[in-house]
Amino acid sequence: QVRLVESGGGLVQPGGSLRLSCAASGTIWNTNSMGWYRQAPGKQRDMVAVTYNNGGTSYADSVKGRFTISRDIAKKTVFLQMNSLTPGDTAVYYCQANLQSPSGWGNYWGQGTRVTVSS
Repeated sequence: QVRLVESGGGLVQPGGSLRLSCAASGTIWNTNSMGWYRQAPGKQRDMVAVTYNNGGTSYADSVKGRFTISRDIAKKTVFLQMNSLTPGDTAVYYCQANLQSPSGWGNYWGQGTRVTVSS
């Protein structure tokens, strides 16, 4: 069974930094992409950053220049370095992966990690 487990969330002051990690486990044959989404209270879940097997990345406009996504393919782990955080970044952050398991290709989600930016 495929699992995605996030870590690294917490409370940080405006202007601070956090680094999120997400590790995939289980029987995984191939991975197309891994990324981060976030959902603020009362809002929809939105893409933050995604990294693809071809090395490409995508970022939401609101985080460009502040957040950096990286990936350790061998360890099936994806990271999100978040700098210059603002209260607007407060949300639950979810790891997502598009991968192939014995069940076929599918999108998998972690349980989420909460990030709160407040003074």
